[in-house]
Amino acid sequence: MSSNRRDAIILGLGAAAAAAMPGQAGAQQAAAPAAPPGSPGFYRFKLGSFTVTTVHDGSRPVPLQGFVRNAPLEEVQRVLAQSFLPGDQLRIPFTLTVVDTGRALVVFDSGNGAQPAGAPVGRFAENFRAAGYDPARVTHVVVSHFHGDHINGLVTADGARAFPNAELTVPETEWAWWTEEGNTTRSPEGQRGNFANTTRRFGPWQNAVRRVADGAEVLPGVRAVAAYGHTPGHTAYHIADGAEQMMFLADLTNRPELNGVRPDFHIAFDFDPAMAEASRRRLFDRVAADRIRVTGYHFPFPSQGHVAKEGNGYRFIPGDWSAGI
Repeated sequence: MSSNRRDAIILGLGAAAAAAMPGQAGAQQAAAPAAPPGSPGFYRFKLGSFTVTTVHDGSRPVPLQGFVRNAPLEEVQRVLAQSFLPGDQLRIPFTLTVVDTGRALVVFDSGNGAQPAGAPVGRFAENFRAAGYDPARVTHVVVSHFHGDHINGLVTADGARAFPNAELTVPETEWAWWTEEGNTTRSPEGQRGNFANTTRRFGPWQNAVRRVADGAEVLPGVRAVAAYGHTPGHTAYHIADGAEQMMFLADLTNRPELNGVRPDFHIAFDFDPAMAEASRRRLFDRVAADRIRVTGYHFPFPSQGHVAKEGNGYRFIPGDWSAGI
């Protein structure tokens, strides 16, 4: 079966799930656990008393040629072949992490946002509702960094706030970089469009943006963890309830089968590749040593599991689907 055909089936099933749940668009937070444990568009598990849901936003392929800047294509292909991945392109998934603490409903990043009909990404809103959630019930949107696939979903197609009642939290280092036009010439050419896009996406949120420093508590149970390099202020988030903990790694890596296995690979999307590599090793060492559950934005869906140290790299171990709720 071709990848396009497979994606069409997955997205169609997600749409069918949404259609089969009339009235859920206005459901309250408490109604969410009554939804099934998972579907092609979402997956739910417990973290202490918190409910964590990973919500798929779709996937798209990128050419493999040029994706890794510091290794020949043949070497990159050999690494991907170990995970039975093709050697001509890399299909990148997009999955958001949602945490219901009982007092707050928190969405980490916002997805690709509204897309033309038939686009392979931009499925978050549909799958979020299929999971039993209403954007109006979201109390916090917590952003890891300002690349478009993480902030475009902050606004609707008509320019309104996609989460009308939420507080928006951003890393202060990330905010300082992308809101200062003087940094344009100090940024890689391929990332200079982020300045205008930042202005556009945060415009409707002017009175609701909170900036946090590394180590700051975003809300009870959620703390910012600097993971700079992918962007100047790229930030992961440690989430804990009692003894149970996890880490939302955001874009610490792209596909873990690639630069988890080879953290020394410098990919095209990294602002400062050497700093990004250092952050990968530091956070992967932490979650591996402490056996902390992780979610990743570009990990294979349902984007949750653990990381194990393996040689000079790391192996992502997907979580057990049957452990969902």
